Order: sequence, then structure tokens, then C-alpha cells
Amino acid sequence: MGNKNNSKLQEALFSAWSLQSSTRWQSDNPALGQCGVTALVAQDNLGGVILKTRYGDLWHFYNLIEGVSVDFTASQFDDKITYDDIPANREEAFADTNKDQYDYLSSAVGLKVSSNTQ
Repeated sequence: MGNKNNSKLQEALFSAWSLQSSTRWQSDNPALGQCGVTALVAQDNLGGVILKTRYGDLWHFYNLIEGVSVDFTASQFDDKITYDDIPANREEAFADTNKDQYDYLSSAVGLKVSSNTQ
């Protein structure tokens, strides 16, 4: 069941990501800059916890859902990254985004997920 829900959420995220969810968004790399806001919205929809790992000088956020590490924004990277699975919290992930971006993505994903289940 987790993989099916993860796939539905991934599709909804991919179609919702935009400049409204991250100022770093690019049409040729839609996941770019979306990790914090995406980890928050993923936790809202699927539960689990937020994890982080260092990528260069930055923190990269992703999720642990039903015991499985899930990075919905992994496609933003050209190279494979090493996941350190450091526990993070919503406040840390929120420092990577802002309320307007979070509200937009949460609403857009919620609409897409609910329309896919009807």
C-alpha cells in the first residue's frame, strides 16, 4: 500500500511543483529546490518522519515512511547522493521554504490527490 500511495503523491508533486512552491524551480528540473516543502507535504499526506542529509553546504530533506527512506525530490540531482538519515523536524524543513510556498504546494497536492481517488 505504501508504494501505491508514494506513487500517487509523487505524480501529484511533480505536476504541482512550480515557481509558487520554490523560487529555484526550473522547467527542465522541476524538483530543484523543492526538498523542504516537499518533505513537509509528504509527511502531511503519508505520515512518517522527516530526515536530512548534507549535500555540499546545504541540508537536503526527505522522508522516512513506513520504515522506508523516500526522497521525492531525488530527480533534482545529477549524481547519486549519500543519505545519512539524520532525524530532522518540521521547523528545520520549514526553514528551507516559506508559508506561501507550503500553503500552495499543500493545497495543489491535496486537490490532485483527492481528484485521483474519485
